[in-house]
Amino acid sequence: MKRYLILFLVSSLTLCWGLAFSFALSGLSLAQNSDSQDLKFIERGVPQADKLDPELALVKQQAVSGDAEAQFQLALAYDFGEGVKEDKAEANKWYRLAAEQGLVKAIFNLALSYDQGDGVPQDAAEAAKWYRLAAEKGHVASQLNLGVSYEKGDGVPKDKVEAAKWYRLAAEQGDADAQHFLALIYDSGEGVPLDHVEAVKWYRLAASNGNVRAMYNLAVSYNLGEGVEKNRSEAIKWYRLAAAEGHASAMFNLGLAYKKGDGVPQDKAEAIKWYLKSAALNFPGAQFNLGVSYDDGDGVPQDKVEANKWYLLAAEQGHADAQYNLGVSYSVGDGVKPDREQALKWYRLAAEQGHADAQFNLAIAYDQGNGLEVDKIEAIKWYRLAAEQNLSRAQFNLAVTYDQGDGVTVNKQEALKWYRRAAELGHPQSQYNLGVSLYDGDGIPKNKTEAIKWLRLSAKNGNESAINVLRKLGEREGD
Repeated sequence: MKRYLILFLVSSLTLCWGLAFSFALSGLSLAQNSDSQDLKFIERGVPQADKLDPELALVKQQAVSGDAEAQFQLALAYDFGEGVKEDKAEANKWYRLAAEQGLVKAIFNLALSYDQGDGVPQDAAEAAKWYRLAAEKGHVASQLNLGVSYEKGDGVPKDKVEAAKWYRLAAEQGDADAQHFLALIYDSGEGVPLDHVEAVKWYRLAASNGNVRAMYNLAVSYNLGEGVEKNRSEAIKWYRLAAAEGHASAMFNLGLAYKKGDGVPQDKAEAIKWYLKSAALNFPGAQFNLGVSYDDGDGVPQDKVEANKWYLLAAEQGHADAQYNLGVSYSVGDGVKPDREQALKWYRLAAEQGHADAQFNLAIAYDQGNGLEVDKIEAIKWYRLAAEQNLSRAQFNLAVTYDQGDGVTVNKQEALKWYRRAAELGHPQSQYNLGVSLYDGDGIPKNKTEAIKWLRLSAKNGNESAINVLRKLGEREGD
């Protein structure tokens, strides 16, 4: 696994070093309700040969006479340029005339026009008005789209309760998208009481009706045992069905399953196959895992150049682990020419997303002036951000900074706090420095009993300085 990095001296007390790691991603969480935005715009009806009068002039005559169906058919003709020159404004004129007579499909198409700004100025509130008229008449797609409007606050006040109401009405009529959105709402507990069992019920209905996202989320439910008994075989079944329909996350999770032998026989070649399928759909997690696979020679021949190719693809999509690993590659010249500027660029991008190891390495650069001007204040800022995420070596370096007053005022209590936090995470050097500080009473009350405790733990973890101190004190490190 990736990787090592520069050994560096922080203080005369002891040494610490930056270690870089890559992490294969775990199974993905449930899809977010934002999926609904992708599905809001249902394709409007199109002219049907068995419905559109071959004599458009006759249709127009009937439309002018007030026949709602003829008005709708004439609107479709103008909308799609069937028998007349395409004219969206003229189409909407006729949709409106039919809609004002209560023709539901015309109401819906007029709502879509306002929703999309198709032949009229885009107006979400006007769209919601027309969706409501059709929805109240039982029009399924309008109920669905009105639910989306309430969920997003699009033309109406944001209201998850109202969204759930309209999703349910459409779902009960068998609409797969509405069933999926209702399941998501039960899974999140927004607008309805949290109920994973009810979520699974609607995921299953939607999946049975061909909704690919629901297939995936049903697989995740089986994988996590949420709302249903945990069942890896059943999870694999639904991942596979979703993957067959082109769902990139499902392909990725199948790759993970084959890599780990989780619910399927372990097969690294099969894992790579699914990663490649997912990566071809530009899924960053799969691109990252391909990078790790080539980096480690795991399931494929080791190839650092190929690893960095996949890291770059994922990194450019904002994948923090990929950005970090690419930074390490440029730092040490692993599959690429060493380039400190590129390394720092990718560390910073990952660090700004909260990647603790990247924050630590960026802190080192500021601390040592390695590719950046020395800036102790900036170094402390990044050490602290990593330390607050329980990265023990960052906690240690932050403690040393306060211990020595390097860029800050000496503060032994603050140093002790960070030594202790790192020591409790098993960091041997912090355990040693904490023990020494407590033994000597360096700016803090002496506590020899606790000092010996931490020195013994440090020695047990292989710290030679602690072993030597305990020998001098006549203590045995394992006691």
